Amino acid sequence: MSEGERAKPRRRRGRRRGRRSAGPADPAQQAGSPTPAAPNGDRAKAGPTPGEPKPRPRPNRQPQVRLRTVHETSAGGLVIDGLDGPKDGQVAALIGRIDRRGRTLWSLPKGHIEIGETAEQTAIREVAEETGVRGDVLAALGSIDYWFVTEGRRVHKTVHHYLMRFLGGELCDDDVEVSEVAWVPLADLPSRLAYADERKLAEVAGELIDKLHEGGPSALPPLPHSSPRRRPQTHSHTRNRRPDDSTQPQPGRRANGCGQGP
Repeated sequence: MSEGERAKPRRRRGRRRGRRSAGPADPAQQAGSPTPAAPNGDRAKAGPTPGEPKPRPRPNRQPQVRLRTVHETSAGGLVIDGLDGPKDGQVAALIGRIDRRGRTLWSLPKGHIEIGETAEQTAIREVAEETGVRGDVLAALGSIDYWFVTEGRRVHKTVHHYLMRFLGGELCDDDVEVSEVAWVPLADLPSRLAYADERKLAEVAGELIDKLHEGGPSALPPLPHSSPRRRPQTHSHTRNRRPDDSTQPQPGRRANGCGQGP
């Protein structure tokens, strides 16, 4: 019988149902070599190989909370006493607040615009509440806007500032949100004010005072239009006076930052 007529050997199937031939055996296994490493799942059960770095645990990713954005508008003023005299004798009313580190930060008095108020009216009211003195708005210094997060909200705040003339009253820190008040010489404002934006407003105030001396009130730029607020603001609040209002400083006396302006 020729080679072409010889019967080909039948391929031997696995005894178990569904078993497939795995191909030729590994010579290393036939020689008694160790079994290759198990898959990652089996290896994790058996423990890591000595010297192999442990897998890093996956961090728990928390879903990002989307903050609601709100807009607030405030107004304040730089009250100057001695506007009709030389600059070296002029002083401004500043307020001091204590921050989280216990430092006193000096700034301009300001607060939220309430329903029915214009920005100029709010500046006059807030200056009186936070410093105890009365002022009259002369010109706009400019606006400052910034962002911050509080109570689960992203707040975009805009503050309008005005140059104001001192009319009367006694400088006093009766407001619960103010820790200290003081008359500060105009030349010391760049070093006393804590915020760079307000230091720039102090420079604008110096330029407007020069115009006032040269050409009188008519030389100042006109006030921008301001409409009364018709809706309450999200974080607007009403301030309370300190309970010891019965202790009022005597006129002309300075005690605990209180007293008439120079």
